[in-house]
Parts: sequence; structure tokens; C-alpha cells
Amino acid sequence: MVDMKLFILCATVFLGVTLYLGYVGYKQTKSADDYMIAGKKISPAVLALSYGSAFISTSAIIGFGGMSAAYGTGLMWLTVLCILVGVIIAFIFFGKRIRRLGGQLGAVTFPDLLGKRFDSPFMQYASAAMILIAMPLYCAAIIIGGANFIDVTFGIDKNMAILGFAVITASYVIFGGLIAVMYTDAMQGALILIGLTILLILTFVAVGGPIEGFTTLSEMSPQIPLELQEAGLRSWTAMPEFGSNAWLTLITTIVMGVGIGVLAQPQLTVRFLSAKDDRSINRAVAIGGPFMLLTTGIAFTVGPLTNVWFWDKQGQIALEAAGNDVDQIIPLFINNATPELYVVIFLLVLLAAAMSTLSSLFHAMGTTAGYDLYKHVSGRDRPSKRIAQLGTIAMIAVSVALAIIMPENIIVRATAIFMGLCASAFLPALTYAIYSKQPSSFPARLSLISGSLSWLIWTIFVHEAEAGALGICQALFGKTTLLGAPFTVINPLVIGLPIAIIALTLGLIVESRVDSMSEAEIA
Repeated sequence: MVDMKLFILCATVFLGVTLYLGYVGYKQTKSADDYMIAGKKISPAVLALSYGSAFISTSAIIGFGGMSAAYGTGLMWLTVLCILVGVIIAFIFFGKRIRRLGGQLGAVTFPDLLGKRFDSPFMQYASAAMILIAMPLYCAAIIIGGANFIDVTFGIDKNMAILGFAVITASYVIFGGLIAVMYTDAMQGALILIGLTILLILTFVAVGGPIEGFTTLSEMSPQIPLELQEAGLRSWTAMPEFGSNAWLTLITTIVMGVGIGVLAQPQLTVRFLSAKDDRSINRAVAIGGPFMLLTTGIAFTVGPLTNVWFWDKQGQIALEAAGNDVDQIIPLFINNATPELYVVIFLLVLLAAAMSTLSSLFHAMGTTAGYDLYKHVSGRDRPSKRIAQLGTIAMIAVSVALAIIMPENIIVRATAIFMGLCASAFLPALTYAIYSKQPSSFPARLSLISGSLSWLIWTIFVHEAEAGALGICQALFGKTTLLGAPFTVINPLVIGLPIAIIALTLGLIVESRVDSMSEAEIA
């Protein structure tokens, strides 16, 4: 058990700085635009660190770090996609266009951007509804990740930890809006980077250095659990066999699900609306790229090496030591393999990771509920800071309730679900919105509906991990899934995103032909 006095001292300093930055954000928040899009005055460094820390949450550190202990170094491909897609493509090819378009349209939320760009109330309300249904699931997963570590470290009741996370984060999100969120995110992002760098060094020391550690890990291949070997995983230092169940899970669910899904996440997209100019976004790339490389790369390096340490000290691989719960591997390793002082530091890193992402999600849900949904109900088309605050409070309550009732071992799955749905439903329409000179609502609506429905159908009736948990297919057809292997391990994103792209293309073709026929009739 860690020294509580030491933790309380460090936590007091951390929370004091966090709340002070939240207060600074509160003092600078004068209008609804300030609350919702930070007054379009955020600097490149704050933009990059805020974007990165909002993306790198407890899901990446605890959930995906633990998953890399089970699947090995193949998760490094997610780091590649996070840099290529999550930073370079997101900032250069999406961010600058979103900033310009948002400024021209006066958009203040992600649904508002789609609705105004396509001149379609349906696009605004449908995307808002999807955010308010799916995003609390992701929030709950992040809260659980932090609560798990507190439970393992201090033996504190997990429900109390969940409530603590929510109350502290809500205190500055509700009052300070996006300015407070981005200021605190930037500070927390710097702490995450420092803490994970120390973790990498301590891990290398614990396993005898990087060369010896990975050599030993490679020699431990016979210790890979039988079910993973049968699924196609032959080594923790190599990719699973091409086309095997393990390969499909790793590539379609973890690498593609998160690496591509990052492009259409509403809480990240709104950050581009807050940038001062295109130059700020260009400069942010130089900070965001290394941040993604170090944070995700360290998590996916430490995870596999935990097998070496647990095997040497306990004669068990990491998954066995953690009771077959991947979400417990990193917390267990930190508590047993690192000095007591670092346990405190890592807990603060985890708090920072959880709070930075949670604050972004809380703000995105709150502004969506308090503007996009409220606009539909009330008929008022003017952002209101007070209504957005009330929406934030309501969505925080929903997220906390989900975190309390959700099962264990859910962090990675909930993250992949949220990001996969975002990509399937929003990515083609968003791309069309920012690259077309005169976008039409019909192709966008067709894409959103087709992508989200195909994703949902595959989730309920084919993808075994979700279909088995939901039990809908079992109740209707008497079996867990309608299709057998290998389809049961193919992530719904791989189905939903191509269908959404095809639907968008077909919509464009149909509209083109209708326009041609109309012109011919007029002639």
C-alpha cells in the first residue's frame, strides 16, 4: 500500500494547479462562444497538448497497455496510425478546413457544423442523438480505468473513486467551458508525458534493459496462453499469423478501430474550431506528433514487457497474475515493480489522463445537449452558456451511472465501440462536408444512416464480443451470432465505414442523375 500522506500531498498540489487553471478559464469565459469554442484564441502548444491528452486517456494507458501485454508488440501499429492519422492527417487535411468552415458558418459544436454545412436539421439532430447515446459509454470506460488503479493501490471502494473523478472534473468543466478544459488538458498532457517517460525507464531497469527484456520476451513464446496460440498469436514480439482470429482482432478492433476512429471524434474536432488560425494548427503538429509517439509508444512497450517481470518474479505471465483481467495488468505491475514514490506519480498521471479526456467528453456532451438538442426542443437557435452548463451536469450524471453498472474488463471494448461508431457514422459525411464546394444533404444523410445502421447490425448479430454480451441475437435466433468465424472477430468498423462510403457515393450519383434529368426537362 502506498503512503497516503505522500499521495495526499502530491494530489493536493496537482488538484490545486488543475483548479487554478480551471479558474483562469472561468475568468476568461465571458460569452457562449468562449464557453463552447474557447473564443477561437487557443495557442498552438495548448491546442496540441490538449488534443493529445484528450485522446490519450486511461483507455490507452490502462486498457490498451494491458491489451498489449496479452497481444504483444503488434499494438505498435496503433502508434503508427495515431501519428499518421490522428495527428498529420487530422491536423493538416481536416483541422485547417474545419477551422475555416466553422468560422464561416458560425458553428459551435460538431453536430452544429454538420447541420449548417448541409443545411440539414436532420444531420444536426441525428448526430447529436448518436453522441448523447454513445459518448457516455466511452466516458464510463475512462472513469473505470482510473477507479481500477485506485482500487488496486488504496483499496478504496471503486464507486467512491468514480464519484470523486466526476465531481472534481465537473467542477471546472461546468463553470469554465472549453477554455478551462484546454488549459487543464495542456498541463495534464505535460504530466502524462513526464510520467510515462519515467515509467519506460523504470520498466527497462526492472527487466534488465531493452535488449535483454525483449530477447527474454521473445523466448517466452511457449508461455502464450493456449487460446491465444490457437487464435494465431505465436510470439509477443511479432504480429499474429496473417488472417488469424488474433490478427483480425488486433488489426480491425484495436488498430483500425482506434487509429481511424480518431478522425471523426466530436470532442477532438471541436478543438480545431478553437484555433486562432491555420498557422497555429501547423505549429501544433510539431508538438502533437512527438506527444503521440511517446505516450502510445511507451504504453505499448511497457505492456508486453510486464510478462518478463511477472514471469521472473512470480512464475506467471502478466495475464495470469492479473486474474485474466487485462485492465488490471498495468496497475498490478506499477504497484509491484516500481518504487513507492512512482506509484504516487503514476496515480497522478492516471488522474491527469482520466480528467483530461473526461473533461473533453463532458464538454462535448454538455454543449451537444445544451445547444443542439435544446435547439430542437425549444426552437431557439442561439447558444446559451447556462443551458450548456445544465446539459453538462445531466450528461455527467448519466456517465457516472453507467460507470457504476458496467462490467469489468470493458475499457478497450468500450473505446473501440465509440471510435468505430464515430468513424462509420461521421467520417465520410465530415470528409464530404469539408472538401466539397457545394455539399448536398441527401448523400450525407444516406451515409450517416447506412454507416451507423450497418455498424449496429454487425455489432448486435455478428461481432461475438458484443453480440454475446447483449444477447439479442441469442434471444431472437437461438445462437450467439448469425455468422461463424472469422466474421465473428471482424470489427463492425470494417463493415460500417465502407458501407457509409458506398452510400455517400451512390447518393452523389443519384443526385447527379436527378439534376441532369431536371436540366434536360428545362431545356
